[in-house]
Amino acid sequence: MADSMAEYLQSDMECEGLLECIHGLKELDRECFQVLVESEEPLTIDEMADQVDRERSTAYRSIQRLLQSGFVQKEQVNYEQGGYYHVYRPTDPDEVADDMQRMLNDWYAKMGQLVQEFRDKYDQQPVAAEN
Repeated sequence: MADSMAEYLQSDMECEGLLECIHGLKELDRECFQVLVESEEPLTIDEMADQVDRERSTAYRSIQRLLQSGFVQKEQVNYEQGGYYHVYRPTDPDEVADDMQRMLNDWYAKMGQLVQEFRDKYDQQPVAAEN
């Protein structure tokens, strides 16, 4: 992972790298997201764990990170005789992309503000006269 903005800009990034860069997600999260995207039906945590060959609790934590980041939606399925279970599906890619664009715009505005604060703080220094 790159440590500075300059390193990020020089590195070869794929669109999936946005999951890590913007949302701080992990490789397993990317893997889980890809499984959900490729699945024709929403999946349970147990089905997800089987697909990514991980323990149920590990898959659950990954899905929770994806939920918090807005990449995944949770749906409740009710049994006829009572009770329920949850299934997970990917969020519409346009919604995710719009959210990432908003975050990027907010970040850009914040960085612009910090650059201006830097100018204001250090432009105050008197320049030494040349002889």
